[in-house]
Amino acid sequence: MKLIIASNNKGKIKEFKKLLEPMGYEVFSQREADINIEVEENGTTFEENAAIKARAIFKLTGCATLADDSGISVDALDGAPGVYSARYGTPDLDDEGRTALLLKEMQNVPDDKRTARYVAVIHFIKENGEEISVRGECEGKIGYEPVGENGFGYDPVFIYGDKTFAQHTEEFKNSVSHRANALKKLALKLA
Repeated sequence: MKLIIASNNKGKIKEFKKLLEPMGYEVFSQREADINIEVEENGTTFEENAAIKARAIFKLTGCATLADDSGISVDALDGAPGVYSARYGTPDLDDEGRTALLLKEMQNVPDDKRTARYVAVIHFIKENGEEISVRGECEGKIGYEPVGENGFGYDPVFIYGDKTFAQHTEEFKNSVSHRANALKKLALKLA
């Protein structure tokens, strides 16, 4: 079945393809499906933003659509960057710049207060218009400097177990991540 992911984020698309293609879906990014719109994420929660994106793409295509909104929530920063994870700081910052800003804001936070979690909310719309929303989380903590070459976003500073997500293999990350946990919940609802 054709499934459009309401995103062009290469890291997310790669993860979704690895996780969804074995379930029998033919997965396309917006770009691959020839959809050239930028949906304004003006919700105040991960749930609202995921639904906004999924509904916009479904309305255009009528195809099964999946959107996620995800980010990192740091306890010492009262949950920031949260829904603003991809837009944290100034508009000119890239992943490395946003990670550096996060580390700067955490520089005086002691080890036991560096708890954080990745959050992913997936909003899935079936071809018949039925909507399903699921939330997955992955608990960890924020390190003191970027470590590792894998992953994207805040992965080089998000410590899971004794390594950052950027140090873990892609296969391992895809089995324990916030997105994987949300997809496991989605798979149960689709069964």
